[in-house]
Amino acid sequence: MLSLVIFDCDGVLFDSAHANVAYYNAVLERLGRPPLNEEWARRAHFMSSYQLYDAMFGAESRLGEEARRAARDIDYAPFYRLMRPAPDLDHVLQALTQRFRLAMATNRGGTVSGVVRAFRLERFLELTVGAHDVARPKPHPDMIQKCLDHFRVMPTAAVYVGDSETDHQAALAAGVHFIAVGGNTPAEYRVRELRQLPAVLDQLAGSGAPIDQ
Repeated sequence: MLSLVIFDCDGVLFDSAHANVAYYNAVLERLGRPPLNEEWARRAHFMSSYQLYDAMFGAESRLGEEARRAARDIDYAPFYRLMRPAPDLDHVLQALTQRFRLAMATNRGGTVSGVVRAFRLERFLELTVGAHDVARPKPHPDMIQKCLDHFRVMPTAAVYVGDSETDHQAALAAGVHFIAVGGNTPAEYRVRELRQLPAVLDQLAGSGAPIDQ
């Protein structure tokens, strides 16, 4: 029986592509580097910041460390206004709290608590886990496992809602169900937008379907 729904943040609860690209471009400008091109902007959507800097500049590189330092110095607060909540976000989350425990597991790092405060997500989410809270970010299962441990539920009682193959791989590695948002990730269960999620959760809960490995 499903009892726990875990959400990714970017691309699921929010359309935050413009906010994240603007933030990373501010970091790159501080370094005297050109802004993200289309491919790096795509990768920035699902990578943690450390993963992105390592991929761009090389692991443990001097430039990568400078990027991390610049990122710590730049306040993300002005970029929250560029984030667009999913349609009917509050209504969907409020409805789901009547039936499930809710959590968020995201590759965001130091901005996780800021997102929660800016959009008052503490009204709905009992736990938020970010890249700084675990040893390994997604696609590793660590943050989903942290949610399972916190709520003391078996993987079969949980579902992860994400929008990327990184999310899918993390869900598979953790042994939880997966629901994809949008059309970018192959999945048995998917929604075009978040407000369709309650109906798909009903379908998944009533199907008794095994987790697709």
